[in-house]
Amino acid sequence: QVQLVESGGGLVQAGGSLRLSCVASGSIVRYSMGWYRQAPGKQRELVAAINSGGSTTHADSVKGRFTMSRDNAKNTVYLQMNALKPEDTGVYYCNAELYTGTSWGQGTQVTVSL
Repeated sequence: QVQLVESGGGLVQAGGSLRLSCVASGSIVRYSMGWYRQAPGKQRELVAAINSGGSTTHADSVKGRFTMSRDNAKNTVYLQMNALKPEDTGVYYCNAELYTGTSWGQGTQVTVSL
């Protein structure tokens, strides 16, 4: 299983943008990848996912604002987040899934202020 490292989080005002990156320690060509988030006191939830063929799904709460993409040559997935809202605040985790198992990154904090 690959090791994952997220980056790109931070503090931003409502309406602003951030771009999260998740770099894997090895090839992600065969992996389905996902971005999850966890707000304080809430369960971790799926934000977006992309399969090995490049097809994406996004949670209804972020559709039209967030876009997930992958660059297999760089072993990296991205989450472009626009029009951020305070309710988008949380720790964002990268996930890699293959039939052999699942990997998680350590998370990156995103805080959206009014």
